[in-house]
Amino acid sequence: MPEIEEEEQEQEPLEKIVVIATHGGEDPERACLPFVMANAALAMDVHAVVVLQGTAVTLAKKGCYEHVFSPGLPSLKELVDSFIQLGGTLLVCTPCINERKITKEMLVETARPIKAARVITEVLTAKATLNY
Repeated sequence: MPEIEEEEQEQEPLEKIVVIATHGGEDPERACLPFVMANAALAMDVHAVVVLQGTAVTLAKKGCYEHVFSPGLPSLKELVDSFIQLGGTLLVCTPCINERKITKEMLVETARPIKAARVITEVLTAKATLNY
């Protein structure tokens, strides 16, 4: 009986969603919702990219997101920790952190400073974009 070769099955790339966040701890609900949505996407095997812009960049500063709470939602710490554990990508606007005198060393370990072209690339390659 001839041997049957197994066909190599290429894994299809995950779908991707980009969630743009523009609110920091001054608006706890709007700070948490992007991570609620990103975690839901990750749970559905959709790659999630969260882009922090404006005051939202403060959420990527070590010691900040641990103190943001919104009634009816998990704490921002729980949401961000879950997002990171599930493999989400956290991008932070470089001009926004520079304006706020936040250095790369002050950011949480997984946050990656980026500029506008990277945001556009992420959005153009995503299935959907949400803006908070």
